[in-house]
Amino acid sequence: MSCLATAEAAKIYAPPPVGAPHSVSVAGTETPGRSPVYRHWRQKDAGPIHTLDPAVTTIHELFEQTANRVPGKRCLGQRPYDAASKTWGPYLWETYAQVQKRRADFGVGLVALHEQAGATGVQHGVGLWCQNRPDWQIVDLACVSQSLFSVSIYDTLGPDTTEYIINHATLTCVCASLSHIPTLLKIAPRCPTLKFIISLDPLSTPNELPGTSKQDLLNAIAAHHGIQIHSIHDVEALGSASPRPYHPPQPTDIVTINYTSGTTGTPKGVVLTHANAVAGASAALSFTRAASNDVLCSYLPLAHIYERVTEHSCLWSGASIGYFHGDMLSLVDDFKLLKPTTFVSVPRLYNRIGGAIKAQTVEQTGVRGVVSRHVVKSKLANVADPDPVRATNRHTLYDRIWARNVSSAVGLERARFMMSGSAPLDPSLQNFLRVVFCNEVAQGYGLTESYAVATAQLAGDLGVGQCGAPSIASEICLMDVPEMEYYHTDKPNPRGELLLRGPTVFTRYYKNETDTKKAFTEDGWFRTGDIAEVDSLGRFRIVDRIKNVLKLAQGEYISPERIENVYLGNLPWLAQAYVHGDSTQASLVGVFGIQADMFAGFLGKVLGGGQVSGRDVRALEAAAQEEKVRRAVVRELAKVGRKAGFNSFENVKAVRLLVEPFTIENELLTPTLKLKRPQTAKRYRGLIDEMYAEVARESTSKAKL
Repeated sequence: MSCLATAEAAKIYAPPPVGAPHSVSVAGTETPGRSPVYRHWRQKDAGPIHTLDPAVTTIHELFEQTANRVPGKRCLGQRPYDAASKTWGPYLWETYAQVQKRRADFGVGLVALHEQAGATGVQHGVGLWCQNRPDWQIVDLACVSQSLFSVSIYDTLGPDTTEYIINHATLTCVCASLSHIPTLLKIAPRCPTLKFIISLDPLSTPNELPGTSKQDLLNAIAAHHGIQIHSIHDVEALGSASPRPYHPPQPTDIVTINYTSGTTGTPKGVVLTHANAVAGASAALSFTRAASNDVLCSYLPLAHIYERVTEHSCLWSGASIGYFHGDMLSLVDDFKLLKPTTFVSVPRLYNRIGGAIKAQTVEQTGVRGVVSRHVVKSKLANVADPDPVRATNRHTLYDRIWARNVSSAVGLERARFMMSGSAPLDPSLQNFLRVVFCNEVAQGYGLTESYAVATAQLAGDLGVGQCGAPSIASEICLMDVPEMEYYHTDKPNPRGELLLRGPTVFTRYYKNETDTKKAFTEDGWFRTGDIAEVDSLGRFRIVDRIKNVLKLAQGEYISPERIENVYLGNLPWLAQAYVHGDSTQASLVGVFGIQADMFAGFLGKVLGGGQVSGRDVRALEAAAQEEKVRRAVVRELAKVGRKAGFNSFENVKAVRLLVEPFTIENELLTPTLKLKRPQTAKRYRGLIDEMYAEVARESTSKAKL
């Protein structure tokens, strides 16, 4: 049987005519202070689509359709670990039919356990806390088979945030890997709704003495908190022994509550429905043209909506999903076994892959280096050809004798499509990847609130520095931001806050009417908070952010003002602070103003001997430039960060120290002494670049040790 969704996606995937717009403005939709509405070039008149197949309106229907169509096809795979040899084996696969059976049984078992705990009558959330693995998807699919919904708990979150999510979502059950169960038991006394925990790892082995299995020992501890612990296979067996029919959800039912990372306060629960998920999967299919012969390597966290929509689109098309074995440093081993055809990632990993390839090719000496540099230079020239008809990243000879060998070395020789999201991808890296892999390397843009989908580059788009056209399930307009001098009337490109509307957009923040109201305009547009511009072909580029929240290359949001306030509140010899993070970098850097008299005392401890006078400004400035002093300041910042509970990526890794770097006179402070962040970044761009070069050198030096 053919798949209507993939057939429709293939039609939409075909690019617009050369030189034609990728998105179009809808006549008569411009309003005061806002641009016209922009839609995907194929949806100008029809508007955003809800599904590629009218028969599929929920994730339950999506998976059932595929499992019934291709029951014997490989679905979910993983590499087993051999404790004796301490090695990871080849991929073992479960078919769509096997996954269908497991998810049906587990769904019934989940409902039975909820009923035993007295949780009946309403749609319940089920916590899900583990690294990517087939069980994650089986639990999620089981939930939707019985109109339950999953609530992701991030692997990197601390116990406080985990406790908050369990209580805020009033979870009765959490499905978790064995390593997380001790944390759950530790916080259990403060989580009154938690009644049972399901281990996704085995809790017993054959021939164990009574009372000595992991399950017996954990249950003995859990009983004190009124909690029961089960294994996933026991719950599946419970469901299999007492079968009951599916309880399918409605499109308006919740499919997941996805909590934000909460770097600016307590996390917000983004309520997403089945309608959101199906629209997101429809859009993703139209960008990737996924098909039943595709293979995906799953390693981006499934707790993030980006990976989730990717896997939904794969499950709809009948593709195979192989899960990485857990070690990011040896991810290439998984690639070489899977040979993925679709590759979805973030700039941080693309940087690693690109850097590794460059080190083995264009940066080599001898013949290999000479040949590699010639091939790359020639192909980059073809990519940059001003004639869009001639521009290409393919070469009849070089692709066979060079590119295929290079891509094979990292296991990506079959990757026909690569998507980058979460943060901007460096333009030179994007084109380098294009000439190496000879495929579509596209950028996209989305948010948790839009089921990860908003825009993406279309097939054949060799442009860089932009994230493409609105998806087939989205429409966009730009709203003026006068205080930042962004207007939809700007020339040559309209600019403003990107507003988003369509079936992928979330319904509300869970139990948070205040933030929900703030997130939408009065006429129902979602306010992304991102400043975008749109070019003559209807392609969007993110250029700024309204709120002073930045995003690093790994996709984590950072509140620089919070970090600055912590530093200034704990280090009295700092008078001013500007913490900066480039979206193409994985770390923070900072420009700090020193408190002259107190900094002099700090210098005495660092440099020893005679102290520099607090009144000698020139001497203080000179001392502040010494590498030894800067390193000492970074160490002090790290101490403060540890005390304040910063994540590793929230620590400033390099500094520049100046006497009063921000003033009203140099136009970096407002009359009310608020820092003008965009202007500060522009003025100190040179120092910022120096600091990032310093961080890179130190990182390289540590790697060689």
